[in-house]
Amino acid sequence: MAEVEAAGSGAGGSPGGGTGTGTGTGTGGWRRPHGRGGRYYGPSAAEAAEATPDPAGGNGPHFDPEVFLTKVRSECPLGQLLAREAARGGEIRALDSDMQTLLYENYNKFISATGEHPAQGLGNLGVPGGVPRPVPVQVGNCPALLRKLQSLVEVPGRLRRWAAPGGEPARALRCHARARAVLRHYRHLPSFRAIEDESHAIMADLAQRLRARLRDETLDPKELTECVEMLLQLEEPPEELCQEFLSHAGTRLEAELAALEAELPAADPAAATTPPPASDILDFVDRGSSAFVANLCLLAASYRSLFQGRPGAGDARLEAFAAALTARYFQLLERRLGLERGLGDTSLLVRALDRFHRRLRALLELLPAAGAEAGAALVARAARERVDRYLRALQTFFLGCLGDVRQALAAPRPPGKEGPGLPDLLGTLASSILGQLKAVLAYVQLFTAKDVAFASLPYFKGEFCVEAVREGLVVAFVRWLCRTARGFADGPAERGAPAAPPALLLLLARLCLDYEATTISYILTLTDEQFPPEDTGPAVAPGPALCAEARGAAQRLLDHYVQVQGAAVAQMLRKSVETRDWLGTVEPRNVRAVMKRVVEDITAIDLQVGQLLEEGVRRAQSSDSSRRAFSVYSSSRAPGRYAPSYTPSAPMDTHLLSNIQKLFSERIDIFSPVEFNKVSVLTGIIKISLKTLLECVRLRTLGRFGLQQVQVDGHYLQLYLWRFAADERVVQGLLDEVAASAAHRCLDPVPMEHSVVELICERG
Repeated sequence: MAEVEAAGSGAGGSPGGGTGTGTGTGTGGWRRPHGRGGRYYGPSAAEAAEATPDPAGGNGPHFDPEVFLTKVRSECPLGQLLAREAARGGEIRALDSDMQTLLYENYNKFISATGEHPAQGLGNLGVPGGVPRPVPVQVGNCPALLRKLQSLVEVPGRLRRWAAPGGEPARALRCHARARAVLRHYRHLPSFRAIEDESHAIMADLAQRLRARLRDETLDPKELTECVEMLLQLEEPPEELCQEFLSHAGTRLEAELAALEAELPAADPAAATTPPPASDILDFVDRGSSAFVANLCLLAASYRSLFQGRPGAGDARLEAFAAALTARYFQLLERRLGLERGLGDTSLLVRALDRFHRRLRALLELLPAAGAEAGAALVARAARERVDRYLRALQTFFLGCLGDVRQALAAPRPPGKEGPGLPDLLGTLASSILGQLKAVLAYVQLFTAKDVAFASLPYFKGEFCVEAVREGLVVAFVRWLCRTARGFADGPAERGAPAAPPALLLLLARLCLDYEATTISYILTLTDEQFPPEDTGPAVAPGPALCAEARGAAQRLLDHYVQVQGAAVAQMLRKSVETRDWLGTVEPRNVRAVMKRVVEDITAIDLQVGQLLEEGVRRAQSSDSSRRAFSVYSSSRAPGRYAPSYTPSAPMDTHLLSNIQKLFSERIDIFSPVEFNKVSVLTGIIKISLKTLLECVRLRTLGRFGLQQVQVDGHYLQLYLWRFAADERVVQGLLDEVAASAAHRCLDPVPMEHSVVELICERG
């Protein structure tokens, strides 16, 4: 240190930066310390020797702190003690400042002193030739080293200024981070330890204020991230900060979910209906995406940037936290989707689901375990629910069309003005249903549009096209239509409900027959073109099964139509037989009015059926069908063979004759299924009518004139009904059985002459 002291004596500096020589006394030519130097170096050795020892003196070599404190406490009041404490603090700060000033003023002296060490040490190194080696690196590093030392000295002041409330804590953290390693490394030195302790106290106070700020619920996500980031730089425990970070962010996200839930009407079990929501589904999804989902994405990104690789703060916590929140968000969205009334605007729903899926996809890129399957399932359920609603809408539309058809059939017609015919009603019904189905498919196709993000999900490429649209919508509607149409024939009419008119049964039968022939195939082809499924494995084509159902419904409706119309005609015949006194009747002079009404009704049915069904094939007719004799003893299979002339003296065993006729006649199946043509339908109606007449006659007891009246009525029916049947022998055979039964039940079986019967029928 002799060289440093010598360098210090050779380059003295004043506070103003000038140099000068001292005239004071002392050994070695030293100046007497005064001013700042005196306060820094203390009194000289001579002065110290001359001074009286004073243990309570602050600047003497015999200073004793305990004696000084005892003296001050005993002599000074509290106010003076506080004043002296403040004064001491000021002196300490002044000394620190003086040390820095002294360093600046004697900067050149330090440089010179450090430069003499290498020069004096070169002689001891034994350099050959006595030429000293230059040491530019050591000499050149001294200014930089001093600047670093000066920076370390200034660290507490800078930290105090930047870390103060309203300061710049980020700059304080950067400053502390640069000095922390050096201070820790040299903390065994008292000066460095003092700087480190003071810096640590300042940063601890900053950490405490940051902790308090972290509990402020008004922090936005950016401020929260900055606060946690600074605490991490202050080496606060990551696991604690992780928990506080998620807790604070969770409070904000919960508030956003609560705001979304407040938009949903409260479920009132006592209320019959739930009030509609205040906004549409797209607005709801927009608010949820822009607030909740966006902030959750920001939270996930911030969490990763803050706690990536830190102990006790892994991704598991974040994923569990996000999964719980997204599950609740999905529940709210599903509740809102459930409030959709009717069909609404499908394009609006698709846009809302698309926006939800896009935002969710961005979230899943950050958090794959935050509900990918649940989000996709929610979109799929919403699409399937809308398809189900379209199915119910199609069903309602079909029932409305049926109501219009029934109203048109039942509407009274002004005289001379005809209403729409059955072909027109059928065409309107079929085109309306097909047009509505096409419109529904166009709406549903919005879910699989190319510009829709969720259309790329596996569900919408396969299962949605096959199970939801083709099977769940198209096939389900066709099957429901067939069941509904068939229900008019199978299901018993509700009490008080009007039965379906026969024309409606015939029209529905034709509709189902057309579906079986062409419509089903066309609908399925159209569906597969608009919703082409990906390869989902072998699937059973629904076409043949649907066609079979449609034909079965058409067959059942047509059979029921025949039964209803046959029962209507049979009811007239039954009443005409049951209400007449066949024993006391007079000799017939004309055909009964009921028989004329039967022929009129059969003719009207023929016209009605002819509007919707083809003619059909008839068996070749005999040349004298309209002039066939109708005898109470003759069979259509062998006319006149068992009909000898009747005389009172030669009574005939009519019961035996009837049995012989049955042996040679073909069995007639009254309720056999009819074919889809006009002659088959009319044949079935005629068989039911004449069979009823036969059974009613068998239960009556007739007199002579009663038998003759049956003979006249039967001949009249034969004249007009044969042309409607597929085989005239069916009509002739049933009428022969009616005549034979009447003869069998007659007390005086005397038939009327055939010529008289023909005359009466022609006149009637």
